[in-house]
Amino acid sequence: MKKIDTILFDLDGTLINTNELIIASFLHTLDHYFPNEYTREKVIQFIGPSLHDSFSGLLPDRVEEMIDMYRSFNHEKHDELVEEYETVKETVKALHEKGYKLAIVTTKRSDTARMGLKLTGLEPYFPVLVGIDNVEKVKPDPEPLLKALEQLGSSPERAIMVGDSQYDVLGGKNTGTLTAAVAWTIKGREFIEGYGPDVMLETMADLLSFLGEDSRG
Repeated sequence: MKKIDTILFDLDGTLINTNELIIASFLHTLDHYFPNEYTREKVIQFIGPSLHDSFSGLLPDRVEEMIDMYRSFNHEKHDELVEEYETVKETVKALHEKGYKLAIVTTKRSDTARMGLKLTGLEPYFPVLVGIDNVEKVKPDPEPLLKALEQLGSSPERAIMVGDSQYDVLGGKNTGTLTAAVAWTIKGREFIEGYGPDVMLETMADLLSFLGEDSRG
């Protein structure tokens, strides 16, 4: 196996804690169309797939309208509800300084994803970001991962995909990269372990250990 020198990160629930923002955005939207029908527990199932996929299963004729309502609320509350995960910034900074090629692969729109990176101070480390508006198909299809790898000048056998959902793990497997799952996933550690990631990260700093790097220098 070639040395891993490329890391593809999911964004939401992986690098930045957008769980409360996403849950609030879904509840706001769904309560408008289905008053008092959806609880916090029920909307967790919608985290991971694209908004289009989530909403098309509910009201196929009003998907774009629902997406607009979700995004409007999401942008309005973004800076108020987004939080950082411990060791993420230090780990990403260390990887950048060690020369790793870094990219974001997300089912968010790229402009919204940049908002999160900017808010948490991560933007300088990610020259490549592949959002839902940059692809025809989303994870677990390999297209977005391959697009990121191409822009970085890298290849699957040199890369690892890091994420918090089954779509990230399956996307990595379908592309031919190694895969890392984060133990802080809102879907639960056991759920994500069931998809067989190559490594489970207790904190993001564990990624340095997995790659054989000393986190101190």
